[in-house]
Amino acid sequence: MKLQIGGFLDNSLVNGAGLRSVIFVSGCCHNCKNCHNNAMQHFDYGDSTSIDDILEKLVKNMPIISGVTFSGGEPFESSLALSKLSEEIRTLGLNIWCYSGYTYEEIIHSEDSNKRRLLSLIDVLIDGEFHEELKEDASKYTGSSNQRIIDVQKSSLENEIILWSK
Repeated sequence: MKLQIGGFLDNSLVNGAGLRSVIFVSGCCHNCKNCHNNAMQHFDYGDSTSIDDILEKLVKNMPIISGVTFSGGEPFESSLALSKLSEEIRTLGLNIWCYSGYTYEEIIHSEDSNKRRLLSLIDVLIDGEFHEELKEDASKYTGSSNQRIIDVQKSSLENEIILWSK
């Protein structure tokens, strides 16, 4: 299976807790004003890359990374391929963070089973569209103060939003 990606960082300290690899997925329909990855909104931006090739890169980074972050673009627009990739990442023992313009509630109530499946495989979701007028009060790991850092696994168990804490 292939995934259209706009970029890949072997390691980053700013895209989630710990040292992590980051996959920037192409394609987004949110059109947030002054998006920091504007070019990645286009679904044909970047390279069509096999999940196996991405996994190979992640395995090479494993001695130093603790997890993987999906960013974009909009990862949930590639939910089928990212679900398959996430299943493999889970077998490696890495945690998964994901940035999305969709809210947690929009995803869990989506009619798209692939979006719900991807959410179930994520450890931490940073949700909500970027709002430039709210960027001054943003917390660590968010772009604007309306975005939440959600512990997806705890939220699923408790059936309510549980914010991530270190």
